[in-house]
Amino acid sequence: MIEDKVKNRIFNLRNILNNHNHLYYVMDTPEVSDHEYDQLFNELSSLEEKFPEMKDASSPTQNVGSIAGSAFNTVTHDVPMLSLENAFDKEELERFDKRVHEKLKLPINEPVTYSCELKFDGAAVSVIYKNGNLMRAATRGDGKKGEDITHNIRTIESLPMTLTGDDFPEYLEIRGEVFMTISGFSEHNKIAEKNDEKVFINPRNAASGSLRQLDPNITKNRPLDIFFFGIGQISKDFIPKNHHETIDNLKNWGINICPHRYIAVGIEECLAFYEEIYKKRGSLDYDIDGLVYKVDSIDQQRNLGFVSRAPRWAIAHKFPAQEKYSIVEGVHFQVGRTGAVTPVAKIKPVFIGGATIQNVTLHNMDELKRKDIRIGDTVSVRRAGDVIPEIVSVITSKRKKSEMVRMPQSCPICGSTIQKVESEAIYRCTGGYSCRSQKIEYLKHFVSRQAMDIDGMGSKLIEQLVDKNLISTPDQIFKLSHSQLCKLDRMASKSAKNIITSISTSKKTSLSKFLYSMGIREVGLTMADTLEHHFKSLEGIKKASIDQLLEVPEIGPIVANNIKNFFTDDSNQEIINNLINSGVTWHIESLNKNDEKLLLKGKVIVLTGTLEKMSRLEAMDFIKYRGGKVSSSVSKKTDFLVIGDNPGSKLKKAEELGLDIIDEENFISQYE
Repeated sequence: MIEDKVKNRIFNLRNILNNHNHLYYVMDTPEVSDHEYDQLFNELSSLEEKFPEMKDASSPTQNVGSIAGSAFNTVTHDVPMLSLENAFDKEELERFDKRVHEKLKLPINEPVTYSCELKFDGAAVSVIYKNGNLMRAATRGDGKKGEDITHNIRTIESLPMTLTGDDFPEYLEIRGEVFMTISGFSEHNKIAEKNDEKVFINPRNAASGSLRQLDPNITKNRPLDIFFFGIGQISKDFIPKNHHETIDNLKNWGINICPHRYIAVGIEECLAFYEEIYKKRGSLDYDIDGLVYKVDSIDQQRNLGFVSRAPRWAIAHKFPAQEKYSIVEGVHFQVGRTGAVTPVAKIKPVFIGGATIQNVTLHNMDELKRKDIRIGDTVSVRRAGDVIPEIVSVITSKRKKSEMVRMPQSCPICGSTIQKVESEAIYRCTGGYSCRSQKIEYLKHFVSRQAMDIDGMGSKLIEQLVDKNLISTPDQIFKLSHSQLCKLDRMASKSAKNIITSISTSKKTSLSKFLYSMGIREVGLTMADTLEHHFKSLEGIKKASIDQLLEVPEIGPIVANNIKNFFTDDSNQEIINNLINSGVTWHIESLNKNDEKLLLKGKVIVLTGTLEKMSRLEAMDFIKYRGGKVSSSVSKKTDFLVIGDNPGSKLKKAEELGLDIIDEENFISQYE
């Protein structure tokens, strides 16, 4: 059984990553560096891999980027612009190479040929040529849909408007990366600072922001360049045999190609090229954050195929994080949705990995004490790809005058008493939702995608609504009017109308999403789904005793008490009643259908591996709709195991127990 705190961490990570994706791909105002994003993404990937029943098609690990913004026309990528899996060391690359061999059914001693390229830290684009003429350019967006940036990309001098030669295909879509040179970035910022204009934080942000200017003349005056590294859709009059020859052809047609490329036979040669480029990195006039290795044979690429968000035939080998010294100038405390008080170190700004770090979370007081971090200390700071950006250690030899950090007795936001949670490392504000910070985080949780899914209600809007006393509890969201929204900062009439529509649309939901939106401590989306499945109705859950809650296999004493306490609280009851009176409804699919439809009635089923036909949650719904039960672990009670791509240790255990094993395709065809 998955611990509720793990489930909550998964859903929190998804919310955090979805927000960062929107800031990065749509708003062009990233709040974290690529290294920090990578560590969050990797943590989520690891958790979903460890607990595959938690995989979901809406997870950032299954999608690329974020939806396109509204300032530009939206275009559809006929061939999706996918992301890449990441590797950070030799062992991960060897595992990738092993998967390639296994999928291609090649002996491990027969090396695969890889095309090695630089991984640019810029803005990914798609450019289409028809009969040799540039017709359209688009951003990557969410991988399926992007923004039309044709007028802006035409201003990049190194991008040809027409192809050279006479052997290019009738239709050619190429993929590349727009970037700003380091020297150009530096010069631009000097001029901008002199003229009291916006200064960019890093070249990547500068490139992305430049492409999304409404005035192409602004883009034209930015020092942008572009390198291309692959093709998307292509007409049948050109059939490439391998990747490196395809890139050679692009070069012959006048397309700008990075000169640093290498054909490697086997992973060892990939690593040798990596070391060579790593040494040259500082001399390049553009930012790179690693290398990309692609199986060179196009036939082998087709055989390897794709997973939901990335090709199986390519991987990004990221550079290690940089570490730098800084000084802890102070420690402040943040308050989360559940009242958890987290210490955050304010350090002397230090530029690492393309971003300026000024604040570093210390997680909890136990962590702070373990590392003995004090105000005034010189500390080593890193932004690693496999851990949260952190203070690695204290340089005690440099310690002179330092001040111990102590947890405040009262909340820094609302002044309520702070209490230590027994048997946990967490301190909590006791102010509840009278605390501004808890209130805002609660409302953000309520409108989030996995909860009520109210599109357009971001953090800044919620903060405005709270500060102007327009909302204080979730039910008040459904009383907002168009005129109230129009009075807010930066709120146009059309945007306000869209938000009102989103609020109205969100009223039709499911019981599990409604329960999740309530923010009951330790009740994540999966636990909410379990409650819905077991009790069938909200009334059933509200009336359940502690003993009845404990009858649910996944619920322990702590969760049972949290649920009971929530529903016996008068203020929570009032919010729920107001929401229902506002028109929030849900429909519970009857589990008592005709027996002939309950093909899996009484069956206990375990899922393992990556499913391709449906998401993990869709598979769980598929099973429950047919009367079956999904279990997270294999045991003698398991009726059969459904396996997807790259099944885990559950397959071995199922084989040892002699259980029936069925692949995803046969499972669907047999029980659909």
